[in-house]
Amino acid sequence: MRDLPRAAALAAVLVAGTAVAAYAQLAVSANDSKLKLVDGKTTVQKGAPPDTVAIIDLRASPPRLVAELEVPASVVGPPTSVAISPKEEIALVTSAMQIDPADPGKQTPNDKVTVIDLTPLKATVIGRIKSLVQKASAAAPPPKVLATLQAGKGAAGISINKAGTLALVANRAEGTVSVFTIAGSTVTPAGKVTVGKESSGPSSVDFTPDGNTALVTLDNDHRIVVLSIDGTKVEPTKRELSAGLRPYALDIAPKGEVAVVGNAGAGLGDADTISVIDLKADPPRVVNTYTVGQTPEAVKFSPDGKFVAVTVMNGSNKPLNSPFFNASSLLQVWSRNGTQLTKSGELPIGKWCQGIVWSANGKTLLVQCMVEEEITVVRFSGLGGKSLQKAGTIKTKGGPAGIRTAEP
Repeated sequence: MRDLPRAAALAAVLVAGTAVAAYAQLAVSANDSKLKLVDGKTTVQKGAPPDTVAIIDLRASPPRLVAELEVPASVVGPPTSVAISPKEEIALVTSAMQIDPADPGKQTPNDKVTVIDLTPLKATVIGRIKSLVQKASAAAPPPKVLATLQAGKGAAGISINKAGTLALVANRAEGTVSVFTIAGSTVTPAGKVTVGKESSGPSSVDFTPDGNTALVTLDNDHRIVVLSIDGTKVEPTKRELSAGLRPYALDIAPKGEVAVVGNAGAGLGDADTISVIDLKADPPRVVNTYTVGQTPEAVKFSPDGKFVAVTVMNGSNKPLNSPFFNASSLLQVWSRNGTQLTKSGELPIGKWCQGIVWSANGKTLLVQCMVEEEITVVRFSGLGGKSLQKAGTIKTKGGPAGIRTAEP
């Protein structure tokens, strides 16, 4: 018994000593409470509760919800409406649409970007040292909204560069990209750049690892614009790429050799595609295209760049009497060898499914499903027929519509 105080003191030292190293890997999910899918039709909900953000510790086993707060969000646009700074200090969340003040049964473009402070969560040690002190745990203080900023109409896809100093927002309803500077937790508007006509539909935007280039998809123009970046100066180059019908979701590999874009198609029941962009070619170009099924919604590289995860609507968002309706969306994982992709696994998941993130070790994925209002936890074991297995769900307040972790 006399050793118990000494054990408790040792536990305290161990906890203090690991506080810096024991970071959670935070995933931030933006959840839209305004829209429901009713027999294939998106319907604005009267008297809907506020949209929310859910913050998930992806390193925990199983991943678990650690905080929620009310933040404007939207399922309109690609599920890259969230960005997290490299050191997990802040999250940025866009909201492409809002309830129309003049008609509560409709939506109108929104321009909001919410800045969320994650520092109360990022270095909190949550767990137990059972052999030393029973019930030893530390509860994280809640995250908070630091600021609400204006981007452009229909603010949708958002990304932060690897230096954590610059953010770009694709504005779907005005053909522009907004630029923001970042200094710690302070985010400041720094102008806009026009990338297409008002109806061009800028959707996803992502930086190359060196921060000198970005790609932005224009789904209504069927083009991908290459942006050059010099400090805070962002401008379109003369180079545009044509990947497929309605390029929408986009992700660049961690080392920057390639990008993958999801070509959402016309939604008419035809099989749609993903395309590989060779970023090392001069000039960059689309080099391969693969059929994935009806409406790829999200694409995401694994942290090591060896795999690409894709959510495919698969007709799950269509009316029940549609000949193209299917009861489940699909999660696909494709292995990458240079600029070549090979499908390594496929798993039926929920309906009208949206974004994807990977755990840092590449063994767990979180997949958002709007209809069920939940995030599916999936275990990935590499190549093989049973490489993808459901491992649980996390309920959300509202339909999970966009998700991100800090980029590797």
